[in-house]
Amino acid sequence: VRPTCPQQTSAASGALSGVRALPSEAASAPTIAPPPSTRFLTAQGSLLAFVAGYVDVVGFAALFGLFTAHVTGNFVMIGLELAGTGQGVLAKLLALPMFVLAVAATKLAVTALTRRGVAPLRPLLLAQAVLLLAFMAAGLLALPIQSADAPATIIVGLIGVAAMGVQNAEARIVLSDLAPTTIMTGNTTQIVIDVVELLSPGSTQKDVARTRLRKMVPPLVGFAIGAVLGALAFSTFSFWCVVPPVLILLGLAVAQR
Repeated sequence: VRPTCPQQTSAASGALSGVRALPSEAASAPTIAPPPSTRFLTAQGSLLAFVAGYVDVVGFAALFGLFTAHVTGNFVMIGLELAGTGQGVLAKLLALPMFVLAVAATKLAVTALTRRGVAPLRPLLLAQAVLLLAFMAAGLLALPIQSADAPATIIVGLIGVAAMGVQNAEARIVLSDLAPTTIMTGNTTQIVIDVVELLSPGSTQKDVARTRLRKMVPPLVGFAIGAVLGALAFSTFSFWCVVPPVLILLGLAVAQR
């Protein structure tokens, strides 16, 4: 009787454990990065809210009441200007179409990056950092800013609006699971609702309310701190004060997996 040889299969089939996978085969297995931790996501949202509050105050203080992050607030300022001297209306009117263009460009960029298999958050953070650098440089070149209707003043404002338009769109498209980082009205409303829920006897939604509060409160605090520090920094350093938000965005871009 001839001895029978044990049947062998390839490593790909995995039928027998006696055959080891080749190094090239093991290396070709895709590695999936673990999802970011809840703590990291909370810190990221808080830092982005800090940037929004900071830059919004700098634009408001430097550019005659122009909102760069809370762009719809410019409608209120338009009414105020029309009832007064009328100065600065053009910049605030142009802010909305610039904001729309920035949001549309961000959406198209996310779609293109996703089709190519590229995670879009890092490129968006880098793009916003570049726009804020341009905002700072244009502001420094425009000094002293003495007229709300000067072309240089309007250009500075529109660059700032474009930068924050990217963040607004990014929050809706890429970071939709987080609390908003640029407009705090909705966050504040939800916080009040959840606090009332927690204080209501017999409430059955307390766990949900606590979860939402952990999500909503940090960005609100970050935005408020950014607004205060942005005002103080601008009064001391003029447009050079935009450096910290740029560094924050670059740091967040590096931290992406």
